[in-house]
Amino acid sequence: MATKKTDFEASMKRLEEIVSKLESGEATLEESMKLFEEGSALARGCAAYLDKAEQRVMKLGLDGEETSLEEN
Repeated sequence: MATKKTDFEASMKRLEEIVSKLESGEATLEESMKLFEEGSALARGCAAYLDKAEQRVMKLGLDGEETSLEEN
């Protein structure tokens, strides 16, 4: 799982680089299109990772509620 976290963090760092380069206006139109495509793919991957993380947190929360209900 540490690899996924590292991949997520590396993806976020790369996204920041892409946004910075696109905002600077230094890239050509062709470079900008390639950067945009790469950034879009990275953003989708990060969103999927965060969705899975949210599902895990929700499951843990529900498991915790079930456990506390059983204790009463």
